[in-house]
Amino acid sequence: MSRPSRVARLPEEVREALQAWLRDPGITQTEATGRANELLAALDLPPLSRHSVARYDLRMRQAGRKLRESREVAEAWIGKLGAAPQGQIGHLVNEILRTLAFDLSLTLQDQAVTAENRPAVIDQLRNLSLAVVRLERAASENVKREAEIRRRAAEELVAAVEREEGGPDSRVSAERLREIVREAYGV
Repeated sequence: MSRPSRVARLPEEVREALQAWLRDPGITQTEATGRANELLAALDLPPLSRHSVARYDLRMRQAGRKLRESREVAEAWIGKLGAAPQGQIGHLVNEILRTLAFDLSLTLQDQAVTAENRPAVIDQLRNLSLAVVRLERAASENVKREAEIRRRAAEELVAAVEREEGGPDSRVSAERLREIVREAYGV
């Protein structure tokens, strides 16, 4: 496990100020570094290098880009599935989590396990295992829930048709059946 960056270890008020300056398009990285170093000097802490601020800024911009992309993907899928049964959105979330778990397992495989990082790697593996178990349980519950929703919907539709025109042996026109479905489900 790598050590947190120098910027990540800053006092919270200095880190928040640096983040605000880095987000401000009117302030350069060099100016932001200088302002942060002034705050650090007032606290009798060692200064930041331009390179550590540049690396931090790059990581934060990359994280922001990934977050924006994931939000766009989520909005696109929710837009597509918004009117769909809740089970489909649950399936989508499960697939996203499976992908994340797989990515994490690949990352763990690339790490060299040393005596120092062994407890953290074991903890990550335990958390990954728990996440996969919970994910599979949630997927199973989603399937059961979806089947129950369909069963109830079919029962409600049958009951609505049976109430129409004298019982199960009578015939209902296609148009009237559409009206019954619209009345029962609001679609």
